[in-house]
Amino acid sequence: MATLVANLARARVLLARNIAERGLPAARQAVPVRTKITNAAGALLPEPYNIRFGLAKVLLVSTPFLYLGAWISKEGAEFLEENDIFVPDDDDDD
Repeated sequence: MATLVANLARARVLLARNIAERGLPAARQAVPVRTKITNAAGALLPEPYNIRFGLAKVLLVSTPFLYLGAWISKEGAEFLEENDIFVPDDDDDD
């Protein structure tokens, strides 16, 4: 057991010394992550496809569904009030 602890301590000292002298080991070095902008010959690749009218598309899709959700909520509230499932009291306003 003492030999194992001694070997681990020695390995830790050697690792710390190697890191101090040469920097981090190759497996731990930070590798920059970049998208590929050139091909193997070094030529620039064409620009990526750009989605046009992105905000207009979002508005065209979200507006009808917001309106639909508001209409369903209004109809649901009317249904609850007609069937006396939820009727607000006048004294709740205080």
